[in-house]
Amino acid sequence: MNDLLTTASVAGPLAGGWGVHGLWMRRRLSAARRDPLSGLWTRAPFERRAARLLARRHAAVVLVDLDGFKALNDTFGHGAGDEAIRATAASLNDALSEQCGAVVARLGGDEFAAVVALSDPFTLPWLLNGLHGALTAPFTYQGRTLRVGASLGACWTAELPSRSLPLALRRADEAMYTAKRDGGGWCLADGPDLTHTSQAGRRSGRPGTGGREAA
Repeated sequence: MNDLLTTASVAGPLAGGWGVHGLWMRRRLSAARRDPLSGLWTRAPFERRAARLLARRHAAVVLVDLDGFKALNDTFGHGAGDEAIRATAASLNDALSEQCGAVVARLGGDEFAAVVALSDPFTLPWLLNGLHGALTAPFTYQGRTLRVGASLGACWTAELPSRSLPLALRRADEAMYTAKRDGGGWCLADGPDLTHTSQAGRRSGRPGTGGREAA
């Protein structure tokens, strides 16, 4: 009996220690999958989660590229650029907080992505309008009120031959650069006639195939 009590008294702390260690490891692994600046998913975990979502549902795949980001960095320093990245991440999270299962990521630099389950394409313009408004809202850095622009491209997966994430991202990427060439705003890849007037005053519709412009 004494031996059993002794064993239990030793095993208890060990088990507790392994439990704490396991929790610590899970947190470390989760942190490694997150971008340290924005707190959003990095590319690899985003792609895994987005692919699982697309396997179950049709969705809007959205790519975001900030406009004027380099000028902001050059004028106000990299600290201002970092704050713009954090503000963008917060805006994406807030704008998509009511979209069940939405997956949001920072792909690198000033490029972001989101996949949002969507059964009706006619709700997509409202989603994109809301996202663009949130992303271009001013933010504060060292007492200054700053802002960046944003170009968004979106693809609704029901219009694709398959629910392929790489194909959806490519279509969204093409649409995003069409919006950027037109001066910002948002643009849909293929699908219903849900075109939108860009900030430059020109119509954004099906994506072109021209070259890309720098932000």
